[in-house]
Amino acid sequence: MENCMIRTDCFLLIVFFILSFSFVSVTCGEAHQKGTDVDGVSSVYEDVRIGLVVDMGSMEGRFVRSSISMALSDFYHVNKGYRTRVSVLFRDSHGDPLHALAAAMDLLQTKQVETLVGGQSLLEAKVLAELGEKAKVPVISFQVPSSSTLSKYSYFIQATHDTYSEAKGIAALFQRLDWTAVVLIYEDDDDWRESIQPLVGHFQQNAIHIEYKAEMSVSCNEECIMKQLRKIKALGIRICVAHVSKRIANLLFQCARRLGMMEDGHAWILTVRSMDNFQDTNYIAREAMEGVIGFKSYIPLTEELQNFTLRWKRSLLPENVTRMSISSVWAHDIAWSLARAAEVARLSRLHVNNMIEGILESITKHKGLSGDIKIMDRKIISNKFEIINMIGRGERSVGLWSSGSFISNNRRRNATLTDVLGTIIWPGGSTTTPKTRLLKEEGHSKKKKLRVLVPSGNLVPPILEVKTDLKTGVTAARGYSIEVFETSIRPFNYEVEYIPWHAVNHQDYNELVYAIYDQKDKYDAAVGDITITDNRSTYVDFTLPFTDIGLAVVAAKEKSMWIIFKPLTLSLWLTIVAFFVLTGALVWLIERHDNTDFQGSCFHQIGTLLSFGFSTLVFAHRERLEHSLSRFVVIVWVFAVLILTSNYTAKLTSVMTVQQIRLKSQENIGFFSDSIAANVVYDNPTFHGPTYKGLETADDYTNALKNGTLLFIVHEVPYVKVFVARYPSEFYIVKTESVTNGFGFVFQKGSPLVQNVSREIAMLRRTEKLKAMENWWFHRQTMLATGDETSDPLTVYTFRGLFMITGVSFAFALSVYLIPWNRDQRQVVAKHFHRYVKNRFENTIRPSPTTPA
Repeated sequence: MENCMIRTDCFLLIVFFILSFSFVSVTCGEAHQKGTDVDGVSSVYEDVRIGLVVDMGSMEGRFVRSSISMALSDFYHVNKGYRTRVSVLFRDSHGDPLHALAAAMDLLQTKQVETLVGGQSLLEAKVLAELGEKAKVPVISFQVPSSSTLSKYSYFIQATHDTYSEAKGIAALFQRLDWTAVVLIYEDDDDWRESIQPLVGHFQQNAIHIEYKAEMSVSCNEECIMKQLRKIKALGIRICVAHVSKRIANLLFQCARRLGMMEDGHAWILTVRSMDNFQDTNYIAREAMEGVIGFKSYIPLTEELQNFTLRWKRSLLPENVTRMSISSVWAHDIAWSLARAAEVARLSRLHVNNMIEGILESITKHKGLSGDIKIMDRKIISNKFEIINMIGRGERSVGLWSSGSFISNNRRRNATLTDVLGTIIWPGGSTTTPKTRLLKEEGHSKKKKLRVLVPSGNLVPPILEVKTDLKTGVTAARGYSIEVFETSIRPFNYEVEYIPWHAVNHQDYNELVYAIYDQKDKYDAAVGDITITDNRSTYVDFTLPFTDIGLAVVAAKEKSMWIIFKPLTLSLWLTIVAFFVLTGALVWLIERHDNTDFQGSCFHQIGTLLSFGFSTLVFAHRERLEHSLSRFVVIVWVFAVLILTSNYTAKLTSVMTVQQIRLKSQENIGFFSDSIAANVVYDNPTFHGPTYKGLETADDYTNALKNGTLLFIVHEVPYVKVFVARYPSEFYIVKTESVTNGFGFVFQKGSPLVQNVSREIAMLRRTEKLKAMENWWFHRQTMLATGDETSDPLTVYTFRGLFMITGVSFAFALSVYLIPWNRDQRQVVAKHFHRYVKNRFENTIRPSPTTPA
């Protein structure tokens, strides 16, 4: 009866907790929809849903989402008395118009959103605008330029910069700088082509001749860009206006720098749309843009903007964000306008068209973070632009353009350009305004030609890739070694001509180097993955190495889920388990007569024996010991356990962090056949012992390491870094040996360029630009582990002394326990044994009941 009452009480207690939890959940759910008005009276909020459709995989999409969420939170913190609450439902467009359409339709049909926000491209904006027109739902976009095709949609609201004011400003800049001709570079896409038309029109109106229109396809690569830039260079026009996306711009200026089009006498101007997209451009691309002028949407620096930016940046950790993008600022202001318009529309029960008017009116009445704007045909337009000069990895403001005139930073209008704009540093570091044209005789008389051999085997493209145009016969080279060489040779005014030399093995590279010595009238230098050796230095001069020196050992990463067992061999694991059981058995044998903790049923005693033995691993045995002999056994074993666990921890740490190796004679090592690595492996005593196997390609490396044919690969450090960067999750660099001298550039004996180029390489290394170039071409920085520890598992043999001490101690304890056995104890054992034998004997001779008499 008592047990029944206890169960009933428990049941009632559980029911009480469930009901309490349900009550709290319901209360919290209602609290989310309830608030307190200005008089302190509880009121129900009316939910107004808006849908945000952006590419969540892009940084710009994440910026916009964070900005809108924070803006609404700030708005309702300030306006607590509002009866409406705007909630944002997010959908991912994946950067595709069809995905954007599907996401918007899902929001309209399943979530009944009342406004759509999104459209990161002109096509996406058109798709959403058409959907909004059919569903009679307002659609707001703030990430595409003004377009005449979007003006026909009555439910479409666009926040953008004034492309006509921008075009007028760029044309005015040309007039003041006395530029009469220009090359226009833009993407061959409806989106970009349409937004460049106002600029074309203003150039024509102001008698600025467009010498050439370079159309870049959306998928344009470096080879395509280099082809267009060579055409531009041949024209002799040194003023270029670029209206391209961030991806194209990142490649464009690096290619221009290689062709010498980012030097003195050149000028580059970027449009607003291009500049506004450079929020997350990598710093290497920014360095290549040094001296570029850009028009950018002007956002006034206010205390509100600074405070919001600080909190916004913290919400985006660990993103590396320096400042808010233009789209993020627009998103903030749009969110506040939506919240105000929703409140007004609900209180006045306005129609959807009045909702649109409410949004526009809210924008004009309440100045947001974006500053002064104007409304024109359902467009929220910013017509003030900042003129930016790219310097190093950063940028600086040199003036403003607003309402048809330039404004200096001290707000003076219509002064001379020198007074209005700050000092502009043009490409090459000059402050002299470039001229429109470059005279051919001027451009070619000063430059000397440098005939450079390049290995054309294309073994490792990130280091060196050589291609020859079959139609023109012109050879183009790219890669890390080319980037370093062209950067180092640029200050010395040389025009580089690349000459391919077929080289795929060590002997071919020797012949290439010898050609510089033997054919001085044909070749001046050699560039590529050419290793500095004492033999080659006999015939030519090398610059300082521009790569890491030495050989590297690479191995496959351990991916087994049972890696925790790897530090110890199977025999050692079994030995440890046996000693755990032996410890428990010996303590049980000593304690069982006098200690009640070791008594009880047969199963209880077995459980106590095993649990006591294994609990010593964590020193958590709870049974109290009565005999000094059993305490001695435990002390000895705990000492052994302490040593074993400390060694296991150290070994597991080694295995899971760096997984070092020791090159042993029974291990198979691979290397590239007929290479510098092969010669070093055979000649250097560091690598004596293992069994080596020659391989031909990187695919052979991959397959051999994956299937276990080879345990390690030995090759020069630059090659290994590229290989590991290609498979970062599968392989890692184990160790390096400084037994080779790295890659260097080859010049004829006594060439003054050796010292000059070496000095430039030293400067690049000191300023970390060399490392930045390596990271750019190798795509990621590989982790390098060094040391001499071995990851071979621990064996029984390693701890033979420890187990010998423990075993002898156990034997001693057992002997001490067995010696004092008295006669009665032996008689008890003999009696039990006699009884057992007798019972077995009687059972054997007793006749079976079914046996006939």
